[in-house]
Amino acid sequence: MPQLIRDPADYPFTTSFPVTKSLPVGAHLSVPIRLRNGKVYGTFCCFSTRPDQSLTERDLAVMEAFAQLAREQIQRTLDNDEARQETLHRIREVIESRSVEIVYQPAVQLDKPGIAFVEALARFHSKPSQPPDQWFAEAAEVGLGVELEILAVNLAIEGLKTLPDSAVMSINISPRTVLDTDLRRALSAVPLDRIILEITEHEAVKFYEPVLRVLEPLRKQGLRVAVDDAGAGYASFQHILRLRPELIKLDTTLSRGIDSDLSRRALAAALVWFAKQIGSDLVSEGVETERELRTLRELGVNLVQGHLLAWPAPASELSIPVDQ
Repeated sequence: MPQLIRDPADYPFTTSFPVTKSLPVGAHLSVPIRLRNGKVYGTFCCFSTRPDQSLTERDLAVMEAFAQLAREQIQRTLDNDEARQETLHRIREVIESRSVEIVYQPAVQLDKPGIAFVEALARFHSKPSQPPDQWFAEAAEVGLGVELEILAVNLAIEGLKTLPDSAVMSINISPRTVLDTDLRRALSAVPLDRIILEITEHEAVKFYEPVLRVLEPLRKQGLRVAVDDAGAGYASFQHILRLRPELIKLDTTLSRGIDSDLSRRALAAALVWFAKQIGSDLVSEGVETERELRTLRELGVNLVQGHLLAWPAPASELSIPVDQ
C-alpha cells in the first residue's frame, strides 16, 4: 500500500478494508516504525475523513520526522527493558548460585588493644567487574535488593560461626531489608549481642516507625544499630536522629586527609562531641595513613577501620598487620 494516498478511490483495493468506510478514511499517510534490528514495530499513520489532493511528499517527510521521534523513544524503552532483563537474570544467577564472597574488616580500638568488631563485606567475582555497592544498587532497581542482601547476611553469619564466640560482626543493611521477615529468620541463628546492623540507605527514609518497631525487640536482645556514612549527606543525619544508633560511622571522605584539612577536623570533632551526648560510639572508616590515625586519636575517636590497620580478609585469615 502506498505511504501517501490522497484519495482511496485511486486504489480500489483499499475499499475492501472495513476501516476505510467505518472511520471513514478519505486520505492517508503512513510511515513504518522500523527498529534498529530491522523489524517493523508498527506504523505511524495520519488520515483525513475526506480526500485531499493537496498532500505532497513534503507532508510525507513531516510524517517520517514524527515517526523517527517515535522510533527513538520506542527503541530506548525496548533497550531499557532488555537491559533490565539482563540485569535481572545476572543477579538472579548470583543469588541462586550463592556466588558472593564475604570478607571481614576489623574495627580496632585505640584506647585499648583489640578488635571491637569485624564488618562483613560482600565481594562479587561474577561479570561484569564492578564495585559491590553497584551490585546492590542494580539488584534494588530490578526488585532483588532484599534477596541479595539476605543472601549476604546468611553468608556473613556462616562465617561468624567460625570465629571465636567473643567476636562481634556488623552487617550492612537497608531499611527495606530490616522490615523483611527473612532478616529476622537469619539473625535467629546467632546471639544478637554479636550483631551490629549498619543502616546504609543513602536516601531519606519516608517512614521510620515500622523500622523502629522491628528493631526495638531485637535491641532488647542485645542487637546494636550503626548508621553508616555520617557526614556524607542529609540522609545519614536523619538516620542518626531517628534511629539513635549505638555506633556512628564517620564517612571515609571525612577521614581521608583529615590531618591536613581544618574543615574535616572541625566536623569530626563536632561528631565526636555529638556522639558522646547521645551515648553513641564514633567509628572512623577509611584510615590509610599514620597522620590520619594520629589526628583521629587526638580528636577523641577510639574506633577506627582502614587499610592502615587491617585489610578485609576471609574469616580464616583475619589479622591486624600493624601495631596500633
